[in-house]
Amino acid sequence: MLRHALIVAVACAGLAACSGDRRPVAGVCKPFPAANAAPAADGAAGVEDCLHRWAYTLAGGPDEAASVADATVAACTAPLSRWNQQSLAAAASEAGAPQDATSLLTGEPTNPIAEHRNFAADRALFYVAQARAGNCKPPPRREGAPMVVPDK
Repeated sequence: MLRHALIVAVACAGLAACSGDRRPVAGVCKPFPAANAAPAADGAAGVEDCLHRWAYTLAGGPDEAASVADATVAACTAPLSRWNQQSLAAAASEAGAPQDATSLLTGEPTNPIAEHRNFAADRALFYVAQARAGNCKPPPRREGAPMVVPDK
């Protein structure tokens, strides 16, 4: 009888493992900076923080990860634009600084604006996958930030 119960328990455990019931991957969630931390003046850091926050916030939805990543990038157009402006201003101040170059990843012609967009798209998808794999929680609400109430 004990042997029969053991076989049933092992079979049930095996079926549960194959049932598609995903368990969070421990330790993959990236912590958020303190709620009272000042936003970074560095454009790249501002985009990174925005992508992290929005991806973790939106990752719990039922949409495909690529769609959630696109929405994440759309939510971060303001910091992405500021980063692009910083890059253009820096390039304008440097005489003879090349605007177009060959991508070190693809070998295709590119420029800083295109690479910023590529970075944002790739990073957003990574954060969505990370949030889903680790069952990561959205960021805490920032002090003074407006409360967002979802439509019912």
